[in-house]
Amino acid sequence: MEDKILASVGGKNITEADVNNYIRAMGQRGQAYQNPQGKAMILDQLINKTLLVLDATRNLYEREPEFKAELARVKEDLLANYAVEKAVRDVRVTDDDVAAYYEEHKDQFVQGETVNASHILVDSEEKANEILAKIKAGEISFEDAARQNSSCPSGKEGGNLGDFTRGQMVPEFDTACFTMEVGALSEPIKTQFGYHLIRLNSKSDSSVMPFAQIKDQLKDKVTMEKQQAAYQSKLNQLKILYPVDKAVL
Repeated sequence: MEDKILASVGGKNITEADVNNYIRAMGQRGQAYQNPQGKAMILDQLINKTLLVLDATRNLYEREPEFKAELARVKEDLLANYAVEKAVRDVRVTDDDVAAYYEEHKDQFVQGETVNASHILVDSEEKANEILAKIKAGEISFEDAARQNSSCPSGKEGGNLGDFTRGQMVPEFDTACFTMEVGALSEPIKTQFGYHLIRLNSKSDSSVMPFAQIKDQLKDKVTMEKQQAAYQSKLNQLKILYPVDKAVL
């Protein structure tokens, strides 16, 4: 029950709803307080806040010039933020808008050449050559060799690193992967991490990312651009209504 009273300070009640509303107002950060310990911390904060408000009211702080000036500044900020919210409130973005944006900006969504590779990482060239010989002789599969010998966490997955583009790996590893033929198995490749045996699983040419893959991101982007345009249009109108004289800094 959100109306459950959790504390009373000078006769003023603090309810479960007050705590939950405070946490919700924190947005993403509030997730960390969605537990008994977190809610207890928020309750303490609300108790402290109530104590300060009660004391400030008793001492008539709101009549002081400094407080009135601060209140006016906060009011201006709130009014400006509210005006911005009203200026962009009616912005709507349809699926057709997003699709049109995608077609007009396809060059921005080009995904570079990608490869899919597996590797086995060991600490010496001798060990790498030993494993390589066993794989070539058919004594062990690449995947089992990775699981048994690789010091990389990918070893648990048979050495598979998934898909990646140029520049995502250290230079020596990157060069080897993008110059190998699909299905090839490399000689030991030395990097700062040790010695790698690399198998190239697949290679894909650069391509435009599918619309479905980035539709949601694009919708956010188009919405932001439309809101920015609406905001700028509002400012332009206001500059006609209220001429601005700006000093050169």
